[in-house]
Amino acid sequence: MPKPACCLTIGLLISFIFPIGHIDQQLSAAEQAPPQRPNILFILADDQSPWDLQIYNKQSVLDTPILDQLAKSGMVFDGAYHMGAWAGGVCTPSRHMIMSGRSVWHIPDQGKNRRNPHVGNPQLVPPNMAEFTMGAVFNRAGYATMRTCKVGNSFRAANEQFTVRKERTNRGATDENGSAWHAQQVLDYLSDREAQTDSKPFLIYLGFSHPHDPRMGNNELLKKYGAVNHTDKINVPAIQQRTPALPLNYLAAHPFPHGHPGLRDEVKVSGVWEKRDPNTMRNELGREFACSENIDRQVGRVLDKLKQTGELDNTYVIYTADHGMAIGRHGLQGKQNLYEHTWRVPFIVSGPGIKPGTRTQGNIYLLDILATLCDLADITPPKMNEGTSFLPVLTGKQQTIRDVLYGVYCGGTKPGMRCVRQGDWKLIKYDVLDGTVQKTQLFNLADNPLELLAEHHAQDLIALVGNKPDAQQRNLVDDPRYADQLKEMESLLLQEQQRLDDPYRLWNQPPIDTSK
Repeated sequence: MPKPACCLTIGLLISFIFPIGHIDQQLSAAEQAPPQRPNILFILADDQSPWDLQIYNKQSVLDTPILDQLAKSGMVFDGAYHMGAWAGGVCTPSRHMIMSGRSVWHIPDQGKNRRNPHVGNPQLVPPNMAEFTMGAVFNRAGYATMRTCKVGNSFRAANEQFTVRKERTNRGATDENGSAWHAQQVLDYLSDREAQTDSKPFLIYLGFSHPHDPRMGNNELLKKYGAVNHTDKINVPAIQQRTPALPLNYLAAHPFPHGHPGLRDEVKVSGVWEKRDPNTMRNELGREFACSENIDRQVGRVLDKLKQTGELDNTYVIYTADHGMAIGRHGLQGKQNLYEHTWRVPFIVSGPGIKPGTRTQGNIYLLDILATLCDLADITPPKMNEGTSFLPVLTGKQQTIRDVLYGVYCGGTKPGMRCVRQGDWKLIKYDVLDGTVQKTQLFNLADNPLELLAEHHAQDLIALVGNKPDAQQRNLVDDPRYADQLKEMESLLLQEQQRLDDPYRLWNQPPIDTSK
């Protein structure tokens, strides 16, 4: 049947305006054009609890408008963890895991130290691991790599894989000796890249040395948070109206010896030392917040530069910390514990394809970062990698990537502390000080997210802190109603220890079978 005249006319007009051959050529060119590979900006704070940030704790007075906006433009993880440490300087194993994508018992120590007992076993800690760490992997994939971070307690051989390195431990209060210096190194790098019209995609590792002690905030921000750089070992600092309030799980002392006597972060921090009184802890939170808000400002400078150069829209931005901090919570000051305020880390991801304003559980470790970055960049992860990509979480296909989470701290007396989490249930065990302290804690985090203990129910503390716990907000280990749950969590912990090559066992666990 002949076509209607109107159809013929329309067909002729289309052919005249858009020649068929030209359309084919355009489609072919588009199909043949390689996709633009994304940039990656990885930002790491040093010693920052998720509870410091308002996106995790609405009661916090810390101002972080840049991070708040980053969260609105991307995804916030409620379940991100650093796994643990076999060293008092928890930073060391945490950063090794980030770089290598390997679990805590399968990574090297710093220098000649062998605090991980498996160091020296090439089957568990390969000697050539640095060749398969973040910088090396992305260099081989054609990325431009740059790193600025603190010196020390980090994976030196892995750090050296980055093409451009600007390293300095900056914990001072000025632009030159504080967080602004690290941001400036990235700004200079981006300016050089722009001047050279470098078209390579980049991986930038921006590591700050704050808010790690001595928490030297600048005068403006210290004043804002009512804090001072206190150095008096006897007298406690004065408190102002704007000084941050005590955390809701504050204690003047931990209920039992914690297992690492004399450790720097617990008893040797200038302005704190052994003191855990309310004024000292409130002042210390103010110092922490002063340093953290400055980090926020520096992140803003870098993001503004990326926007100016037109590269922000094609850049994945990841913000996290190497671990959390106590600062008065549970009567502790440092990072040598497995409570949520310290075992957990803040974690925000923004970038192409990530739905703005989303929130997820995730259940990720920091060691999962390498596999995920490889996925985002369409790079095959190295065979040594043990992490799991959380790309399915970023794309909304999954809420979590694992059901069970394991944590360890044995930087002090051995075998140390262990924890395991599944769903809302969490178990923490202490086997420290040569077996003189053997304790177990069982929490339901849905009912008791702050891991409140019996000590938090004291009337004088309730009056001081302004938080009255519910009856079930305590350690449930001795409650017969949860005996089966306790047994299940004990079994899960042992399974994770076995799976992850934990070289120690706790007092009520079967010994390691050395005959195999």
